[in-house]
Amino acid sequence: MIFFSLYFIVMFLFLGVAMYPLLKKLFPESDPFVVFNSFIFYWILGDLVMRFFFQKLPVMSVKPLLTLPIKRKKIVNFVLSKSALSFFNFLPLFAIIPFGVTLITKGYNTSTIVIWVFTIIVITLIDNFLNFIIESLSSKTELSFLPIILFSGGLYALNYFEILNISELLANGILAITNNPLLIIVPILILIGLYVYNFKILRNKLFLDSSLQTKTLEVNASNLDWTKKFGDIAPFMQLDLKLLWRNKRPKSSVWMLVFGLLYGLIFYPNPDYQDKPYFYAFVGIFVTGIFLINFGQFIPAWDSGYYKLLMSQNLRYKQYLKSKYTLMTLSVIILFVLSIPYVYFGWKVLLAHFAAAIYNIGVNTYVILIGGSFNRKKIDLNQRAAFNFQGTGAVQWLIGLPLIILPMVIFAIFNSFFGFEIGCLVLILLGITGIIFHEKLMKFITNKYLDSKYKMIAAFDQDN
Repeated sequence: MIFFSLYFIVMFLFLGVAMYPLLKKLFPESDPFVVFNSFIFYWILGDLVMRFFFQKLPVMSVKPLLTLPIKRKKIVNFVLSKSALSFFNFLPLFAIIPFGVTLITKGYNTSTIVIWVFTIIVITLIDNFLNFIIESLSSKTELSFLPIILFSGGLYALNYFEILNISELLANGILAITNNPLLIIVPILILIGLYVYNFKILRNKLFLDSSLQTKTLEVNASNLDWTKKFGDIAPFMQLDLKLLWRNKRPKSSVWMLVFGLLYGLIFYPNPDYQDKPYFYAFVGIFVTGIFLINFGQFIPAWDSGYYKLLMSQNLRYKQYLKSKYTLMTLSVIILFVLSIPYVYFGWKVLLAHFAAAIYNIGVNTYVILIGGSFNRKKIDLNQRAAFNFQGTGAVQWLIGLPLIILPMVIFAIFNSFFGFEIGCLVLILLGITGIIFHEKLMKFITNKYLDSKYKMIAAFDQDN
């Protein structure tokens, strides 16, 4: 996270320094200051989306404070004011201050630029508190990312289809503030309103016994008798299916399958990718393997809450891993069948998806399982799945290289030298090879897990 923070700081600094000459080059007939303000609407949308997925309300243990003679409003004000010190609120300064200094050196009025910088800071804080309101709405729905998609997508659609030119209205509003500083009271009042609304939301949740309240839920029992056809791995498959259906984070992950299936629509209709067939392998791996990637990268951390109990039972570890492999393999087959309509964009697309599916079954399933033997992070099943980095370690970041980049590189090499069909054939042969040596590979993987068994038990139990 420190690396990413430094990276974005450098990028924003570079953007702030290069912004004036860049705008002058792209829009030689326009005022760079005016042009920049016309893009602030898109920055606000992007900032909101990034905050939703990465910024959380500052966590503090308030229960000890609630037993002390401290007013609840003071605790809430502390939490909200602490959020103003978020990295996301300081990051824009690395771009707007260099850009503002450049504008002053180019002859712009200093007081005008100072008012403009202050206005951008107020807008940044508005984003800060608006994000927490959207997050409070998202906690009430299973599709946790739905509120931010509806909000940001709705604003973008209104602007894009010129139903309401929000970008122009916002730009004109900011310019009006720089011309008449008294108008700064408008965004300040909006900021105060959002702060008060957040205060009410948080204050209503700030009770000592709020975490002790229980909800009575109706238990929906599913008929999983069909899993008995898989023999001795059936109990483990039933456990995984119940986990996927009943818990918030894995359940949300299932909805990501829709995004995975539609992912090809980003590339295939785009003429820019028609002469880049190596992207077909990338899309094929992603479309047919979205569940494999999304679910598999956290094996066995999905069971971390009761992993110690699971390992104390009289079970064969090979059966446990085989159930995971079977579930991922079934998902690849189902997703390939559902992706067959992509043949509309050409038979090459269908062939690439078929080759990617075989590769996913014969190679990537084993890569995922081997990577899982290094998992040491416990997962909270009740947290949302979308862009949630809780339980994420170095394994999840590094495993993308052999999962997606490696088959893409292999396909690109053989496609360049021998043709598209040979590239697909190589992926198919690699997959078939993995399927043929399934038993030996599973034995090797099982031994890896057995060697790490007690390390994982200790790691998953670290919160207890």
